[in-house]
Amino acid sequence: MKKSCQPHRWRIAMPIMSVGCLLLGGCMQARIEESRELQTRIAADEAVVILAKPQIEGATAEDDFMDCVSRNLASGSRKLQVHGNDAFVDQLFPWFEPGTAPTQPEGVTTVLSRPDVSERVAATGVRYIVWLDGSTRKTDGGGSLACGAAPGAAGCIGFGWWEKEAAYEATIWDLKQAKSAGSVGANVTGTSAIVGAIVPLPFIARVEGTACNRLAEQLRSFFRGGSDVATAAADPGA
Repeated sequence: MKKSCQPHRWRIAMPIMSVGCLLLGGCMQARIEESRELQTRIAADEAVVILAKPQIEGATAEDDFMDCVSRNLASGSRKLQVHGNDAFVDQLFPWFEPGTAPTQPEGVTTVLSRPDVSERVAATGVRYIVWLDGSTRKTDGGGSLACGAAPGAAGCIGFGWWEKEAAYEATIWDLKQAKSAGSVGANVTGTSAIVGAIVPLPFIARVEGTACNRLAEQLRSFFRGGSDVATAAADPGA
């Protein structure tokens, strides 16, 4: 009589499921920080713009991450008005290009004193500039995964893992007062893995997406003076 291999499949599947649950249950850690210097109760007709912080050396925040934060702020029931970053830089050319943008909020006064600049800023509706800085990088990794194929069969065996860190800081300038309003930071670390047992099973920690969501939510609360925190706590669906 032909023996069934079903029990063997269960013996293989159960450890894989256990590893997957372990990874999914504790694969990410997030830390959010906020520093406030001014009250920021944004009005309905005021907008914010997300710009890459000018850097003397090294890379600035990625365009995809800035777009992600902008989309999150501009969506949902508590959305804010978000001006397109490229459009803002073009409208204020050349005063907010990476090489000419003011490096301190007080420098905005000098920029706005130039002919027609203050009128162009007013036309955009932008009250707050969010200078975004940071990156997502791989910090560690290890393990070994081998895959092969033969006539009628293919598969992988082994275990590989890697750790990533997404660290971003948003510095907020109030253009109306030409002062720094504060800063918000998000740091997310996560461990991803691939388990090879015939079929490779990936468990991915989406650290950059999580950092984007957390940073956008904290910025939304920052611009509304913290009211979103109380509203979200009172609303079970938030």
